[in-house]
Amino acid sequence: MSKVSNKTTIAKALIGALALAGSPLVMADPLSNVQNADSKIHAASATSQKKVDKYFDQAQDMVFEYGSVADERESTKAYNDYLAGLVADQEATMKSIQDDINGIDTLRQGVVPLMFKMVDTLDQFVQLDLPFNTETRTERVANLKSLLNSAEVTLAEKYRLILDAYSIEREYGNFVAVDTGKLNLDGKDMLVDFFRLGRVALYAQSLDQKSAWMYNAETKGWETLDDSYLRDITKGIRIARKQGAPDLFALPIPAAEAAQ
Repeated sequence: MSKVSNKTTIAKALIGALALAGSPLVMADPLSNVQNADSKIHAASATSQKKVDKYFDQAQDMVFEYGSVADERESTKAYNDYLAGLVADQEATMKSIQDDINGIDTLRQGVVPLMFKMVDTLDQFVQLDLPFNTETRTERVANLKSLLNSAEVTLAEKYRLILDAYSIEREYGNFVAVDTGKLNLDGKDMLVDFFRLGRVALYAQSLDQKSAWMYNAETKGWETLDDSYLRDITKGIRIARKQGAPDLFALPIPAAEAAQ
């Protein structure tokens, strides 16, 4: 081969190499690799972001669940504390009741004799008091004596009935009263109006309002009142029956020693 040919061949080769080097096909391969890598990076980044979002959502759910559990725990603790307080109070109440039960025998030992003494005292009081409502009051005392020996009535009920009887007797001394009944004078019974000034004095007036008497606690008898008192005792009887307006009236009263 001649030198010209060799040079021509070399020139062609160089031209071909330069043409290939300047060709887009040769430059496209590195750019494609970069673009592919970038896409992979974006894809990986998107995948990672999804994982981060997922973990974040899970974390948020866990935080919310923790808050709910914490609230429920506080609510449960408060309820348990409340129940504990109730249990403690019930235990204290049970102990108090048990102490009361344990002291019942001692209480009965003191109360039972006291009740018998109260009924006996009430009986003596009725006998020594002015003779008004005698039948009712005497019967009340007799019933109390019978109840004390009855096993069918509780101790508390017996005590309550005794206190009721005392309350009734106390009320007798707080107001005036009048009722119609029989008065025995010189062996003869006659209808009269009994007029009582509390427990201070007891009077009787015939139904025709022509005679009147006053009870003497010392002699246990009736004394005739002067006719000058007839009008006043009639006025007092009318006031007690609410048949007249409240007004002053004058009547003799027993001495303080006799009224006691």
